[in-house]
Amino acid sequence: MACRRGCCFGAMNDDNARFLMLAVLIMLYLLCGAAVFSALEQPKERQAKERWAQRFENFTQKHNLTRTDLETFLRFYEEANVAGIRVDTLRPRWDFTGAFYFVGTVVSTIGFGMTTPATVSGKVFLIFYGLIGCASTILFFNLFLERIITVLAFVLKSCHGLQHQRQGVVPHDGRRETSLPGPRDRDRDILSGWKPSVYYVMLILCVAAVVISCCASAMYSAVEGWGYLDSLYFCFVAFSTIGFGDMVSSQRVAYDGNQTAYRLGNFLFILMGVCCIYSLFNVISIVIKQTLNWLLRKLGILCSRCCSAGIGKRLRPRRNAVMPSSTGHGHPRARRTVSIETDAVNESETDGGRRMSGEMISMRDLLATNKVNLALMQKQLSEAATNGIARPSVSNQNRLNGFSGGVGALGIMNNRLAETSVNR
Repeated sequence: MACRRGCCFGAMNDDNARFLMLAVLIMLYLLCGAAVFSALEQPKERQAKERWAQRFENFTQKHNLTRTDLETFLRFYEEANVAGIRVDTLRPRWDFTGAFYFVGTVVSTIGFGMTTPATVSGKVFLIFYGLIGCASTILFFNLFLERIITVLAFVLKSCHGLQHQRQGVVPHDGRRETSLPGPRDRDRDILSGWKPSVYYVMLILCVAAVVISCCASAMYSAVEGWGYLDSLYFCFVAFSTIGFGDMVSSQRVAYDGNQTAYRLGNFLFILMGVCCIYSLFNVISIVIKQTLNWLLRKLGILCSRCCSAGIGKRLRPRRNAVMPSSTGHGHPRARRTVSIETDAVNESETDGGRRMSGEMISMRDLLATNKVNLALMQKQLSEAATNGIARPSVSNQNRLNGFSGGVGALGIMNNRLAETSVNR
């Protein structure tokens, strides 16, 4: 392992190197974002402070008030604003409909912040309520993602099959004309093993998120009176569960037209948007991990060239590499495409059955049964938390010990629990 990752990553395994690189890239991403937002927003903040200081001074002089009296009055208004009292007439915050809107923002982890509990009992109840509600909602998002991937895989496979039928590659009927395997049998095998790329799934989810955001923005700009760009901004902040709270929909006491229909549409748009963006984030995380694997491979090759010829070793081609590798018969192996579910058939190709944590994911089982196991789909994410020691299949352990898979951190936790139970 001395030079597997070259001079810089020689002391780390694949998971530690990937974790370190991701941490460094996130820190650089945060620094770049802070620099950009500081350059964009700081001048406007200074102008607002100067404008407020001038208005404050003019108001005190016009009404013959001391600065202390006016500041005290403004503090009272700030307290009232926290309780939901504003200059503009807004709907009650804590009637049943307002409370329902609040708990919806809690369990979805949006948390706009325009409504917060003020009593001690309310704050204590929120802790336990949010603990169960957020966990249940994340589970709902995971199940929604499973069904989205299932539908997309079925549609993509159907389109692929129709395309081959039009080209005369696959026969319309499933009967074999001869007992010996012929060209059509080979073509049928090729089609049955076909798997859509994760990039197609990401593109479809991205288009769906854009369509939902554009439709919702048209509704918000017409009913709330926001600009269309501001409405798009609100959609992203709400759907991604960031929830700044500077813009919140459905807060007026009355709206022109059918108020019930608007609030129902607002609820449905937020629900569909959050589910779609959550699914998109999970798929993008797979692409990010594959990008990290590619960067680590490039860095390993670059660093290995700096080592001495007697110590440096070239990396073995891994199954998630984009460059072709060679089979045992000397024929080049076709490039593997990044796809959604783990290819369990080839799980023993590397290190005597030890599955590499960053390998590609396929949809072979998904296309065979038109179902998806999200634990397998996100297996590469959960294996980033393991130590790389050879062990039985995680899915088998989960079935034996009662642990089921999940997405991201949920999958990591479940696999950890399964390993702990087996070791005991």
